[in-house]
Amino acid sequence: MNNVFYNQTLGILGGGQLARMLSLAAANLGIKTHIFCPETDSPAFDVSASHIVAEYSDIQSLQLFASKVDVVTFEFENVPTATLEHLHSMHVYPCAKALAITQDRMVEKTFMAGLELETAPFAQISTVSDLQKALETIGTPSILKTRRMGYDGKGQAKILSKSEASSAFASIGEQPAILEGFIKFQREISVIVARNRDGETTTYDVCENDHRDHILFRTTVPACIASDTATKAQAAALKIIEALDYVGVMAVEMFVVNEGKNERLVMNEIAPRVHNSGHWTIEGAKTSQFEQHLRCVMGLPLGSTRARGIIEMNNLLGEDMHRLPELVAMPDAYLHIYGKKHAVKGRKMGHVTFVK
Repeated sequence: MNNVFYNQTLGILGGGQLARMLSLAAANLGIKTHIFCPETDSPAFDVSASHIVAEYSDIQSLQLFASKVDVVTFEFENVPTATLEHLHSMHVYPCAKALAITQDRMVEKTFMAGLELETAPFAQISTVSDLQKALETIGTPSILKTRRMGYDGKGQAKILSKSEASSAFASIGEQPAILEGFIKFQREISVIVARNRDGETTTYDVCENDHRDHILFRTTVPACIASDTATKAQAAALKIIEALDYVGVMAVEMFVVNEGKNERLVMNEIAPRVHNSGHWTIEGAKTSQFEQHLRCVMGLPLGSTRARGIIEMNNLLGEDMHRLPELVAMPDAYLHIYGKKHAVKGRKMGHVTFVK
């Protein structure tokens, strides 16, 4: 184990709110953070020791970045894998292989199916003809998603009838895609799971997620599911993190399908990073997901994931910023504002957590 972690600097690729919260957690451990990202007004800059503004393909800037840090991680999954490969001589966690698998929805679904974890039926789509053939098998309703990029509902099209194939494919820019069968689920859940450099693993309590307009609105802990379902969900997340040889915190999103008195789990997506549905852990767990990620990548023992009670976390979007005076006056509200300069409708500006 690393005994001098408090003298080290963690390099973070990406400068959004996740990098900001990682930097805040790092400061509590005496770890400095150095941010690398192309955006000039990134929220993490305000709370990090230093930063570089450059494109992820800028080799000279990456070399300068590498010379100033001891360990490298990333805060979002759309960092080019080539960027990680340029930093191959560094301690980079998670690894480029894990990132590559989770960046491509087709590869990701195939990977989970290969672990004998249930997913929605899916098919690879390259042309309108592929889509029309896949709809014959998978049927409707179904969801067409770009294989790469896209988040909070972007890069997706719901297909209600086979006649919508051409318009759906056009709506995603005729990009390489995956068609997924629609799952009639009772609940959406996620498991925050961690694995450190020594291969030790742990999971947090399963959380239940409520989305509105494809954006996470509320997370509650514990999830309203059977205890054996929760155990199976945590086991699935552990199976995934081990198979990826992953170091760090990740989230595994799942659907819970009711079948009479039984519940069935269907895997949805893997997020190879700290995750919005894990923000409740800052006040709601003994060790936050952000500190846990630092422990993983810096070579430290894992922290306790014990929940501190019944927790609810709500995202604050651009249109919610008028509520700040009300929220800051609540004695039981833990308020987090991300420092973004412009409050745009639908943009994640912060979150508030309640612990009972």
